[in-house]
Amino acid sequence: MSTYLANEAATIELAERFADALPLNIAGWTVLLDGELGAGKSTFARAFLRALGHEGSVPSPTYTLVEPYRVPRGDVFHADLYRIASPEELYYLGWSDTDSGCRLIEWPDRVPGVADSADVRLQLRYDGEGRSAQFTALSDRAADIVAGLEASPKT
Repeated sequence: MSTYLANEAATIELAERFADALPLNIAGWTVLLDGELGAGKSTFARAFLRALGHEGSVPSPTYTLVEPYRVPRGDVFHADLYRIASPEELYYLGWSDTDSGCRLIEWPDRVPGVADSADVRLQLRYDGEGRSAQFTALSDRAADIVAGLEASPKT
């Protein structure tokens, strides 16, 4: 599913639609956020968390690497892997503890193997004054969600 995002409001709307499309129990889902610096990954993540019911700030996990959130539909672990150099470093971060929630991962390609069990990849790219967004289903259970996003009208 590909779409053009004219501005930040369009990115927020896309995140809200995606959150609404996920099942009520989001445990075990892994969402990869791919794109250059400033492409909208953090904007999408903030809007996604707010759409799931998080209130309060959503700091970038650039320095903490993983920020946990408790929302009504389960736990969400927002991770930024930009500063991770090897899969072994994830072990020391307690990565296996994030299995119980939804992983929202920025810079997933920095660590080989992270994408192997992912459900969805969102690629955000600069496109003129706006951005282009492309969802790709990486699991069978995500295929229906991505197809539903494509079929559902924007508000």
